[in-house]
Amino acid sequence: MPNWVDLTESLLASPALYAVLIAVSLLDSFLPLIPSEPVVILAGVAGATGQTNIMLVIAATTVGAFLGDLVPYSIGRWMGERVLKRLPVGTKRRKTYDWLERELALRGGFVLVSTRFIPVGRYLATGTAGVVRFPLRRFMLYVAISTLTWSAYTALSGYLGGVFFQENTLLSVAVGVGLAFSVTGAVEFSRYMRRRKNPVDPDDVVAEHR
Repeated sequence: MPNWVDLTESLLASPALYAVLIAVSLLDSFLPLIPSEPVVILAGVAGATGQTNIMLVIAATTVGAFLGDLVPYSIGRWMGERVLKRLPVGTKRRKTYDWLERELALRGGFVLVSTRFIPVGRYLATGTAGVVRFPLRRFMLYVAISTLTWSAYTALSGYLGGVFFQENTLLSVAVGVGLAFSVTGAVEFSRYMRRRKNPVDPDDVVAEHR
């Protein structure tokens, strides 16, 4: 497996960087060990010094993430019945699946957009959307919004760090990562508060969805 951060650093002044951004954001949409955020933040930092074009960084990352989110969705649609057979009723995995199914039925757009900022959440949400056969057109619309938003905030986190700390690349990256974690935490907190304010009857939601 390539060292994506080192590869990105070596290609900051090359057009090939944008192909790397597409690849890393695509793979990170369904492979947990791919470090897309540090790579995109690093490219954003370089945008502050003119080594990269920040708009192309955002565009390339959005394209890769969008295509990547279609992978778990497609696998979920294809293997839906087999997936459910591997999730016995009463297990933690089945409870997680049931919760995501209810959330997608109630507020699919919010779930797909917000979980894009949560590494493990994004895989579970897009895969579950496929298993429950969430409408493809709506899925693509929400994923387009979520990936553009995620790409912009990640790249701009690095860009802002680079603007304010141009003389210290390491500090710029650290600031970018800090901003990224702050947004992720805010999203998760808003989801928690929303669940508290809007309790639902799980049986009613699932029955309606089906």
